[in-house]
Amino acid sequence: MTISSPIGVLGGGLIGMSWASLFLARGAEVIVVDPRPEAVEDLDRFVAAAWPNLAALDLTLSATPARATVTTDISALSGAVYVQENGPDRIGIKQDLVARLEEVIAPDVIIASSTSSLKASDIQAHARHPERIMVAHPMNPPHMVPMVELVAGDRTVPETVDRAEAFYLEMKRVPIRVKKEVAGHLANRLTSALYREAVHMVAEGIADVADIDKAIAYGPGMRWALMGPHLTYHLGGGAGGYRHYLDHLGPTQEARWRELGETPLSEALKDRLVAGVEAELAGQDEATLTQRRDAALVALAGLKARFGL
Repeated sequence: MTISSPIGVLGGGLIGMSWASLFLARGAEVIVVDPRPEAVEDLDRFVAAAWPNLAALDLTLSATPARATVTTDISALSGAVYVQENGPDRIGIKQDLVARLEEVIAPDVIIASSTSSLKASDIQAHARHPERIMVAHPMNPPHMVPMVELVAGDRTVPETVDRAEAFYLEMKRVPIRVKKEVAGHLANRLTSALYREAVHMVAEGIADVADIDKAIAYGPGMRWALMGPHLTYHLGGGAGGYRHYLDHLGPTQEARWRELGETPLSEALKDRLVAGVEAELAGQDEATLTQRRDAALVALAGLKARFGL
C-alpha cells in the first residue's frame, strides 16, 4: 500500500507527536515543524514508545520505528499533500499559522486543525483559500483513540470534508462528521457535560474524586467503551427498546437534568480536585500508568473488533 505523502504536522507537542507516530506507522513520509530545539529528541522518544502499540493495532508497516523529518522551517512543508495543524488553541495564533502555511503550500492542500474548541469559520476568516480549511479534532492520544471529528467552516467546500474523511480512513481512523459548528464540537461537549457534574459533586461533597472516577470507570464507562448512550439506553429498554425507555424513564432523566449543577472552578476547588487525583494516584508512576492505559486501549480495540462493536 502506498500512502500519499509527505504529510505535514505543524506543531510537535503532545498531539502533534501522536499524529506523527500514526502517520509514520501507516508508511507516510512525515515532516514535523516545531520551534523547540528539543522537538527531535522528544519525537524520537515518543515514536519509540508508541511503536509497539501501533504494531499491536496492526498499523505499522515496518518492524523498527520510522523517523520523521523535524525542522523549525515552515517552508519545509512546501511539498506536503496534507497538513495537520496542532498549534495552541488561540484564534490569533491559528490565523497566523494559516497565513504562514498559505505562503508555502499549494492552494488545494487541506489544512486540518486539531483544535479542541475553536471553530473552523474563525480559523479560516482571513485565509486566501478558506475552502480547504477545516477542523479535524482527535481524542488524546490520536494514535491510540481512532475517533476524528470533522467540522467544516462557513467557507469550507464539501469536497474538502470528503477528501479529509478519505484521508483519515486511510489512516485507519473513525471519522465523524459534525453537521453544525459549536464550541467544543461533539465529543468534547459530551465529556464536558459529564465533567461539569463530576466537579460539582466534589464541590458539594457528594463524593470524592476517586469514587467519582471509579463510578465512571466501573459503571457506565464500561458500556460506553462498547456503544454510545442512545444505543445503550435502547438495549436498556427491554423488548420495547429506546421508545419504551424514553416513555418509561424519560421523566426521571428530566428530573435529574433539572438538578445538575454548575460550579465555578475557584482556586480552592482546583486544589481539592488536584489533591483528589494525587490521592487516587497513591504514588503510582505516571509514565507506567500511561503505558498501562495504552496497552489496555490496544486490548480494548481488539475486543471491540472481535465482537463487532
